Amino acid sequence: MKKRALLFSGQGAQAVGMGKDLYDQSKAARALYDQAEAALKFPLKEYSFSGPEDKLTDTSVCQPALYVHGLALLAAAREQKSDFDFTAAAGLSLGEYTAHAAAGSFDFLTGLHLVHHRGRLMQEAASSTKGGMISLIGATPEQAIEVAKEAQLEAANFNCPGQVVLSGPLDLISPAVEIAKAKGIRKAIPLKVSGAYHSKLMISAQNALQPYLDKAEIKSPRVTVIANFTAKPVSKPDEIRKTLSQQVCGSVRWEESVRELIGQGITEFVEFGPGAVLAGLLKRIDGNAVCVTVGDFAALQSLA
Repeated sequence: MKKRALLFSGQGAQAVGMGKDLYDQSKAARALYDQAEAALKFPLKEYSFSGPEDKLTDTSVCQPALYVHGLALLAAAREQKSDFDFTAAAGLSLGEYTAHAAAGSFDFLTGLHLVHHRGRLMQEAASSTKGGMISLIGATPEQAIEVAKEAQLEAANFNCPGQVVLSGPLDLISPAVEIAKAKGIRKAIPLKVSGAYHSKLMISAQNALQPYLDKAEIKSPRVTVIANFTAKPVSKPDEIRKTLSQQVCGSVRWEESVRELIGQGITEFVEFGPGAVLAGLLKRIDGNAVCVTVGDFAALQSLA
């Protein structure tokens, strides 16, 4: 019997127009969008379906938009195929919240409010600090950690073999490029981001998010959920709160998270979200892994 894991997109995967066909063609997806917009008090549907792009890219909008989109895709999948199920879930950064909602760790609205506050607080932290990020292509984790130490940056994302992202003060990003080159790393690419995510420059966001996590009604998930910070399954409510808090400033260990799922016998992955970012990373982690990418209503047919 196949064991399926769901993967949910992180910030950066968003695209204007995402969710419009779901809203038009799926009653279940439409209900989630309407519920979300009523709760958030801002035009989530307009920003998702029509843009403008700079508004959708804003962290405070982007995070709830991707969360709703991922769960709307899952709802539409279940609407079309009532026996659609899965045994595990994981998500990249923000997507970890979507994974928990899909797994039943908290309900749709609880997760929505958490990601809304998370996005708002991270945007505020980014605006009050001058931070940046740099992607190292062709670097081993050990090399990336060496560069981070020498450049006084932090390892933010271990995405896949040969791709590690560093994060920290903006004025240290350019020197880090030269340090990486001197160590023979193939490429060092500064990223177009508004802040130093998954670094200590996000500490104000982590601290301010904690009370919301403490008050949230969280229970044990019905399937395995892998935490970004530990790359291990989490099941107890307090453990979930702790790891969701830790990942704001801590490293996203995505490669290890995927390997953990494969080690648990997962034979099929379904990526719910715009684009195919996670499917691309998965292929670099394990070339034999089977992954179906579902980003719109038409792609739901591939699940049949």
